[in-house]
Amino acid sequence: MIKSMTGFGRGEASQDNITFSVDIKTVNHRYSDISVRMPRMVSPLEEKVREYIGSKLNRGKIDVYINYDSFGQDTTVKLDTNLASAYVDSLKILKQQFDIRDDISLSLLTRFPDILKLDTEEKDLDFLWSILSSAIEQAVGSLVEMRSREGERLCKDMIEKLDIIKSTVDEIKAKSADLVDVYKNKLYDKIKEMTKDVQLDENRLLTEVAIYADKSSIDEEIVRLKSHIEEFKKTLNVSGTIGKKLDFIVQEMNREVNTIGSKSSDLGVVNSVIAMKTEIEKIREQVQNIE
Repeated sequence: MIKSMTGFGRGEASQDNITFSVDIKTVNHRYSDISVRMPRMVSPLEEKVREYIGSKLNRGKIDVYINYDSFGQDTTVKLDTNLASAYVDSLKILKQQFDIRDDISLSLLTRFPDILKLDTEEKDLDFLWSILSSAIEQAVGSLVEMRSREGERLCKDMIEKLDIIKSTVDEIKAKSADLVDVYKNKLYDKIKEMTKDVQLDENRLLTEVAIYADKSSIDEEIVRLKSHIEEFKKTLNVSGTIGKKLDFIVQEMNREVNTIGSKSSDLGVVNSVIAMKTEIEKIREQVQNIE
C-alpha cells in the first residue's frame, strides 16, 4: 500500500532516571532530507539517529526533535573555595582602600565566574543509544502508521479520479470513428469548394483526403492513455517508493490527452479533454505527496 510523505510520530523511553522523547515530522520532498535537533550532550549519537531514520523512511523532508532529561543525575555543582577566598581578599582590600562600608555577601560572591561550576558526567553512549533508539522506534512506528492511513486515502481518491478519466476516454472512443468520417467529409467538401474551377483527379483527391483525415485519428492516443491508467493502478499496489514512477506516468497521461485535444476540432471532445486535464492535474498534485 502506498504511503504519504506527510505525517507525525512521537515516542518516549526511560531507564535509570534518563528519559528520551522524540518527535518526527515529515512533509513532501523530492528526495530524503533529514534534519536532527538534539541536545549537545548527546550529539555524538546524531549519526546513528540519521542512519536509523534513513533506513525506515525513503523520501520526504524529515524533521527529528530529540529531548533528553536525566533529572540532574549526571550533573554536579563544584565549588572552587580557593578562587572564592581570592575574591574575598580582593574585596576586603577594595573596602579598606576606598573606605567602602558594604558587607561582602554570598549573593555578591556567586556572581563572580567560576566559583560555582556545573560538572556534567559523561554517560556511556551505548547505554544512551539503547534508550534513545527505543523512543525513535516508537516515533517512527506511529509516523509510518499515519503516513499509511494518509496514503490509503490518497490511493482511494486517485482511483476515483482515474475511473472518471477512463469513463471520459470510453465516451470519446465511442464516437471517434464517426469523428474521422465527419472530418473527412468536411475536408473533401472544403477542397471541392476551393477548387471548383480546377479539374481534379477524383480518385487522387479521395486518397489524399483519406490519408490526411487518418492523421486526425486518436485511436492510438486512446489506447496508450488507457494503458497508462491501468499501469498507474497497478503501481499503486506495489510496495516501496513509487512516487517518482507515478509522477512519470501522470506526465505521459497528460501528453496523450494534449495530443487528443490537438487532433480534434469537435467541441464535445475538446470539453472532454479539458475535464480530463483537470482530473490529471488533481492527481499530479496528490502524487507529489507520495513516498
